[in-house]
Amino acid sequence: MTATVSITLTVNGETVRAEVPPRMHLADFLRERLALTGTHIGCEHGVCGACTVRLDGEIVRGCLVLAVQANGMSVETVEGASDSGELQDLQDAFRERNALQCGYCTPGMLLTAQELLAKGGVPDRETIREHMSGNYCRCTGYQAIVDAVETTARNRAAARG
Repeated sequence: MTATVSITLTVNGETVRAEVPPRMHLADFLRERLALTGTHIGCEHGVCGACTVRLDGEIVRGCLVLAVQANGMSVETVEGASDSGELQDLQDAFRERNALQCGYCTPGMLLTAQELLAKGGVPDRETIREHMSGNYCRCTGYQAIVDAVETTARNRAAARG
Protein backbone atom coordinates (compact mmCIF):
# COMPACT_ATOMS: atom_id res chain seq x y z
CA MET A 1 0.00 0.00 0.00
CA THR A 2 1.33 3.41 -1.02
CA ALA A 3 1.53 6.02 1.70
CA THR A 4 -0.37 9.25 1.13
CA VAL A 5 0.00 12.78 2.43
CA SER A 6 -2.84 15.13 3.34
CA ILE A 7 -2.75 18.44 1.51
CA THR A 8 -4.95 21.52 1.56
CA LEU A 9 -4.63 24.11 -1.14
CA THR A 10 -6.74 26.72 -2.85
CA VAL A 11 -7.41 25.93 -6.50
CA ASN A 12 -9.05 28.62 -8.58
CA GLY A 13 -10.40 30.21 -5.42
CA GLU A 14 -11.79 27.03 -3.83
CA THR A 15 -10.30 25.14 -0.90
CA VAL A 16 -9.33 21.59 -1.83
CA ARG A 17 -8.34 18.88 0.64
CA ALA A 18 -6.92 15.62 -0.64
CA GLU A 19 -4.78 12.62 0.10
CA VAL A 20 -2.03 12.28 -2.47
CA PRO A 21 0.98 10.08 -3.04
CA PRO A 22 4.11 12.01 -2.03
CA ARG A 23 5.51 11.88 -5.56
CA MET A 24 2.38 12.98 -7.46
CA HIS A 25 3.06 16.00 -9.61
CA LEU A 26 0.82 19.04 -9.33
CA ALA A 27 -0.15 18.80 -13.00
CA ASP A 28 -1.27 15.19 -12.53
CA PHE A 29 -3.21 16.14 -9.39
CA LEU A 30 -5.02 18.93 -11.22
CA ARG A 31 -5.89 16.75 -14.20
CA GLU A 32 -6.61 13.41 -12.52
CA ARG A 33 -8.13 14.44 -9.21
CA LEU A 34 -9.78 17.77 -10.05
CA ALA A 35 -10.54 17.24 -13.77
CA LEU A 36 -8.84 20.54 -14.65
CA THR A 37 -7.63 19.30 -17.99
CA GLY A 38 -6.49 22.68 -19.31
CA THR A 39 -3.20 21.94 -17.61
CA HIS A 40 -1.58 19.77 -20.26
CA ILE A 41 1.20 17.26 -19.80
CA GLY A 42 3.83 17.54 -22.49
CA CYS A 43 7.50 16.81 -21.97
CA GLU A 44 7.32 16.12 -18.21
CA HIS A 45 10.72 17.82 -17.86
CA GLY A 46 9.63 21.46 -17.47
CA VAL A 47 10.79 22.38 -20.95
CA CYS A 48 7.64 22.73 -23.07
CA GLY A 49 5.40 24.90 -20.87
CA ALA A 50 2.20 22.93 -21.55
CA CYS A 51 1.71 22.37 -17.80
CA THR A 52 2.06 26.04 -16.81
CA VAL A 53 -0.02 27.11 -13.79
CA ARG A 54 0.21 29.92 -11.25
CA LEU A 55 1.41 29.03 -7.78
CA ASP A 56 0.88 31.86 -5.33
CA GLY A 57 0.70 34.21 -8.31
CA GLU A 58 3.89 33.07 -10.05
CA ILE A 59 3.89 30.87 -13.13
CA VAL A 60 5.49 27.47 -12.61
CA ARG A 61 5.70 24.19 -14.46
CA GLY A 62 3.15 21.83 -12.92
CA CYS A 63 5.21 18.81 -13.97
CA LEU A 64 8.13 20.00 -11.81
CA VAL A 65 6.13 20.76 -8.67
CA LEU A 66 4.86 17.98 -6.44
CA ALA A 67 1.31 18.34 -5.18
CA VAL A 68 2.64 18.15 -1.61
CA GLN A 69 4.88 21.17 -2.33
CA ALA A 70 1.73 23.18 -3.10
CA ASN A 71 0.26 22.42 0.31
CA GLY A 72 -1.10 25.63 1.82
CA MET A 73 -0.63 27.54 -1.42
CA SER A 74 -2.93 29.02 -4.04
CA VAL A 75 -3.02 27.41 -7.48
CA GLU A 76 -4.61 29.02 -10.49
CA THR A 77 -5.10 27.15 -13.72
CA VAL A 78 -6.10 28.43 -17.13
CA GLU A 79 -9.68 27.52 -16.24
CA GLY A 80 -9.62 29.84 -13.23
CA ALA A 81 -7.97 32.69 -15.11
CA SER A 82 -10.40 32.24 -17.97
CA ASP A 83 -13.51 32.00 -15.78
CA SER A 84 -12.55 35.27 -14.06
CA GLY A 85 -12.53 37.06 -17.43
CA GLU A 86 -8.89 38.03 -16.99
CA LEU A 87 -7.86 36.33 -20.23
CA GLN A 88 -10.85 37.18 -22.43
CA ASP A 89 -9.18 39.79 -24.61
CA LEU A 90 -6.05 37.66 -24.93
CA GLN A 91 -8.13 34.60 -25.86
CA ASP A 92 -10.00 36.70 -28.44
CA ALA A 93 -6.69 37.88 -29.93
CA PHE A 94 -5.40 34.30 -30.10
CA ARG A 95 -8.54 33.31 -32.01
CA GLU A 96 -8.48 36.37 -34.30
CA ARG A 97 -4.77 35.99 -35.09
CA ASN A 98 -5.06 32.22 -35.63
CA ALA A 99 -2.63 31.58 -32.78
CA LEU A 100 -4.51 28.49 -31.61
CA GLN A 101 -3.83 25.81 -34.21
CA CYS A 102 -4.08 22.44 -32.38
CA GLY A 103 -4.51 24.21 -29.02
CA TYR A 104 -2.30 21.93 -26.97
CA CYS A 105 0.14 24.67 -25.99
CA THR A 106 -2.51 27.38 -25.71
CA PRO A 107 -3.30 27.19 -21.95
CA GLY A 108 0.36 27.54 -21.01
CA MET A 109 0.87 30.23 -23.65
CA LEU A 110 -2.07 32.24 -22.29
CA LEU A 111 -0.85 32.17 -18.68
CA THR A 112 2.69 33.02 -19.72
CA ALA A 113 1.55 35.86 -21.99
CA GLN A 114 -0.72 37.20 -19.27
CA GLU A 115 2.23 37.31 -16.88
CA LEU A 116 4.05 39.59 -19.33
CA LEU A 117 0.98 41.72 -20.09
CA ALA A 118 0.24 42.23 -16.39
CA LYS A 119 3.40 44.30 -16.17
CA GLY A 120 1.69 46.93 -18.33
CA GLY A 121 2.99 48.85 -21.29
CA VAL A 122 3.52 47.51 -24.78
CA PRO A 123 6.51 45.18 -24.94
CA ASP A 124 8.38 45.02 -28.23
CA ARG A 125 8.22 41.85 -30.29
CA GLU A 126 11.65 40.68 -29.12
CA THR A 127 10.59 41.01 -25.48
CA ILE A 128 7.44 39.04 -26.23
CA ARG A 129 9.45 36.32 -27.99
CA GLU A 130 11.92 36.13 -25.11
CA HIS A 131 9.18 35.93 -22.48
CA MET A 132 7.30 33.24 -24.41
CA SER A 133 10.47 31.26 -25.25
CA GLY A 134 9.85 28.68 -22.53
CA ASN A 135 6.59 27.61 -24.16
CA TYR A 136 6.79 25.35 -27.21
CA CYS A 137 4.32 25.35 -30.07
CA ARG A 138 4.69 22.85 -32.85
CA CYS A 139 2.01 24.32 -35.10
CA THR A 140 2.16 28.08 -35.50
CA GLY A 141 5.81 28.99 -35.78
CA TYR A 142 5.14 31.54 -33.03
CA GLN A 143 4.46 34.49 -35.37
CA ALA A 144 0.69 34.40 -34.73
CA ILE A 145 1.24 34.06 -30.99
CA VAL A 146 3.53 37.08 -30.89
CA ASP A 147 0.97 38.98 -33.01
CA ALA A 148 -1.81 38.10 -30.54
CA VAL A 149 0.20 39.14 -27.49
CA GLU A 150 1.31 42.38 -29.15
CA THR A 151 -2.27 43.20 -30.22
CA THR A 152 -3.57 42.60 -26.72
CA ALA A 153 -0.84 44.78 -25.19
CA ARG A 154 -1.63 47.61 -27.61
CA ASN A 155 -5.38 47.34 -27.00
CA ARG A 156 -4.94 47.32 -23.22
CA ALA A 157 -2.62 50.33 -23.37
CA ALA A 158 -5.11 52.23 -25.53
CA ALA A 159 -7.95 51.39 -23.14
CA ARG A 160 -5.92 52.74 -20.21
CA GLY A 161 -5.47 55.99 -22.13
